[in-house]
Amino acid sequence: MTSGNNFFEHFEVGQTLRHARGKTVTNLENVNITNMVMNTAQGHFNEDFMTRLGGETRKNAPGARSSHVISYGGVNFSIVLGLSSQDTIENALAETGLDKISLKHPIFHGDTIYAYSRVLEKYDSNREDAGFIVFQHWGVNQNDKIIAELQRTALIKRQSHWGNR
Repeated sequence: MTSGNNFFEHFEVGQTLRHARGKTVTNLENVNITNMVMNTAQGHFNEDFMTRLGGETRKNAPGARSSHVISYGGVNFSIVLGLSSQDTIENALAETGLDKISLKHPIFHGDTIYAYSRVLEKYDSNREDAGFIVFQHWGVNQNDKIIAELQRTALIKRQSHWGNR
């Protein structure tokens, strides 16, 4: 079951969406994913190391979080993609591109990420049952500071073909 309002026909260039959910970053997803991708930068998993550095990066980040560990950027933009998925690609047949990924501001354990999206392009594919949408996604922290930007291209079902299936 998918929503009835996010087929190809429902998107318009310039349309902006504020996604309903947020996700607080914990050490669970950050440390697990950092280790699974074999990222060896201690700043992503070694609290003692980061505390001994004096928390210099934390001084510039708003909020009263106790952790000095910086969440791995791959975790951050993946959360942005996940938060935006229900509204944007729930009726996708394929994701065909992730481009212009930019990490803007650090996220620490205990920070919360929210997401926004804008439709940049909408164009036909060589399939009559689907078309392409290019989305711009933004992630912001609990203080509305932009933490990540990226573009995603997806092949989205047309309601005229798939609506009753």
